[in-house]
Amino acid sequence: MPQPNVIVIVADDLGYSDIGPFGGEIDTTSLQRLSDRGVRMSSYYVTPRCSPSRAALLTGRHPHSVGIGVLTTDNRPNGYAGSLRTDVPTLAEMLRGRGYATGLFGKWHLASEFSTPSDTWPTRRGFDEFRGILPGASSFFQPPLVEGEERVPDQVGDDFYFTDDISEHGADFVRRHAAQEEPFFLFLAYTAPHWPLHAREADIVKYRERFAAGWGPVRKERLRRLQEEGLVPGVDRLPDAQTAAEWPDQDTAWQVERMAVYAAQVEALDRGVGRVLDALDASGAAEDTMIVFLSDNGGCAEELPPEIPFLSEVVCPRTTPSGEEVVLGNDASVLPGPASTYQSYGPDWATVSNTPFRLWKRWVHEGGISTPFIASWPGGGVPRGGRISHSLGHVTDIVPTVMDALGAPNPGEGESLLEAWRNPETSGAERTVWWEHIGNAAIRRGRWKLVRAWGGPWELYDIEADRIESTDLSAEQPELVEELTAAYTEWAESHAVIPWQDVLDDYAARGIPVARAVG
Repeated sequence: MPQPNVIVIVADDLGYSDIGPFGGEIDTTSLQRLSDRGVRMSSYYVTPRCSPSRAALLTGRHPHSVGIGVLTTDNRPNGYAGSLRTDVPTLAEMLRGRGYATGLFGKWHLASEFSTPSDTWPTRRGFDEFRGILPGASSFFQPPLVEGEERVPDQVGDDFYFTDDISEHGADFVRRHAAQEEPFFLFLAYTAPHWPLHAREADIVKYRERFAAGWGPVRKERLRRLQEEGLVPGVDRLPDAQTAAEWPDQDTAWQVERMAVYAAQVEALDRGVGRVLDALDASGAAEDTMIVFLSDNGGCAEELPPEIPFLSEVVCPRTTPSGEEVVLGNDASVLPGPASTYQSYGPDWATVSNTPFRLWKRWVHEGGISTPFIASWPGGGVPRGGRISHSLGHVTDIVPTVMDALGAPNPGEGESLLEAWRNPETSGAERTVWWEHIGNAAIRRGRWKLVRAWGGPWELYDIEADRIESTDLSAEQPELVEELTAAYTEWAESHAVIPWQDVLDDYAARGIPVARAVG
């Protein structure tokens, strides 16, 4: 078998149930097409934040040990470096060494330095081609684009939309390299649907009616579809909404618009995936291409305050390309969507995105770390039809899986998922996975998950019977709590996890706002 092409598609802050193949009502026909060509994983985990997930995906290692414990701020000497370690190879470097052409289009977010090229930029970490952004977010209409190592002029055209730009360059990369009959690795790292809520009116309009009933009915319908698909076995109800918010009597048009724009962002991403699939089909390379799709973390509950003082003008421009002032932050008197706004969709819609799970991005309860996951590789024995694997997967598994497909040794800490994809009805062997992010911590061993929010007690859940984490069993099984706590502590110490209180104490001693430590 020839070396397969590899395409990794990552959405940004997409919730577990946002797309059609995972119970969502957003129009995602291309992702449905991809699902029909492959398999879905119901229990695939990432980290609860964008940079750590990307670090783990590209290295096959837990992110703290490769320099990305939080985001990309350099918090040394007593915090994380905020840049991917240069002595740990990326998947792009591994594949380029095997004759692959490599391209990244979209978001990098693995370097602490955004303006001056350094050894932590994508073109120096194995990617022949790069066009995208270096920070974690930006305006969709005027992002700080870099091509190679050069800043692209801001005059990108009145019809420019970042998601489309990522898709067009990704599809072109496929066409060029498939025609040369050389293996290629394409990393499509979308920023959608991460805030700001930016989309075209033509994509927004149809979703206003779709979400007019409010978050409660939408959440219930998503659970029903997830149950019908068999994606959440054992889940027969929804956990209480974390915000306990009822659909408001005022500002309803604004609330609907927030989710309508978010959905439009997701559909634009899906349309771009379709362009890449079309390019593959036209080139005849589809059978020999391994494709995986996932999100970097769960839906994001962050509310953006007026003025958003903590965001730089690179990430959050103060004027539009036409010179109009940008209204910063969530303001119910201003409808999101156009370039003159900069808003987010908030905790209630994020709860819908993460249906049926608890909490959101940043937390390591299921809502923060569970992602929709689709894998396709027809020529590699992965069956078609969208069958479901309930085997546990983790973001550190991408590198081992690709290396397994090449018959190469596993250079990472994860496990190959090829067997789980090829035989989705079989259960994988029991395994242990760990998480830590800004003090939120968890370990899952088989069916048991020990988890805590920073400052709170350890909670114990039987995830196979109670994936919505509704019944804490820690008081009933203290010996198991002790055993898993010891296993977590051993992992944290061996993977350079810095105790979060130590980070907070260091910042307090130096008089630095905690916001800098986390953003």
